[in-house]
Amino acid sequence: MSSPDENRSMEEANPEGSAEADAPAHPAVSRPPPHRAGWVRSTAELIRSVAILLVFFFVVRAFVVEAFKIPTTSMEGTLLAGDFLLVNKAVYGAEIPGVGITLPALSIPERGEVVVFHPPHDPEKHYVKRLVGLPGDTLEMRDKRLYLNGDELYEPYAIHNDWDGDTVHPAMTWQTDHLKDPPAGRRYRPSRDNWGPLVIPGGSFFMLGDNRDNSEDSRYWGLVDRESIKGRPWRVYYSSEPGQAGLVSWFREVRWDRIGGRIR
Repeated sequence: MSSPDENRSMEEANPEGSAEADAPAHPAVSRPPPHRAGWVRSTAELIRSVAILLVFFFVVRAFVVEAFKIPTTSMEGTLLAGDFLLVNKAVYGAEIPGVGITLPALSIPERGEVVVFHPPHDPEKHYVKRLVGLPGDTLEMRDKRLYLNGDELYEPYAIHNDWDGDTVHPAMTWQTDHLKDPPAGRRYRPSRDNWGPLVIPGGSFFMLGDNRDNSEDSRYWGLVDRESIKGRPWRVYYSSEPGQAGLVSWFREVRWDRIGGRIR
């Protein structure tokens, strides 16, 4: 038989109503380790930042600025094959892709500007030429010299490298419908260096390459309508000699002096 003192010691060691002794056991709540929660949060923030950046990129590309590469020498003197251009698409009114809506233009195409457009004979491509004829203008070329409304046009940007003779192309017969003197159409024989005078109709524009002796332009495939003019080249953001391979050749052939140059 135990003594009262022994019973009291047992009660003090395991008192009645003790939470540890009587409370039912509860399963522990599972929590991710602190380092795992931080990794998930960082990944989510990174994905959101990339998504915002991509949306911003596509909006800018669709409505403001797009990059283009010059593949030929038709604008040589102003632009070189291997130039990469940033083109301002908002200036003439950018088109919203997929819905056929064009935003209001900030400016209108002006004579003497270099522009990006879809040519009438290949509307899926982008061409870069100089706009030389506006609606209502009368244009004529005599012995490589361009005349606007009867006066020779000052063109410091135009170059000529073929003085051995003129060339004739059958595609130039489209000009007959726009002659200032229609009866002359029966004997009209346009050539690369001699054509016109042509009257530019409303809503149409005449484009020429600055490298006049080596340019496929409005002389051959015709006039460009206003809706086909898509932008104005702004700056050269990169330039190198075409066809270079290898890191050493690439570095040597980069045209460092052209990078960042403004296009006029």
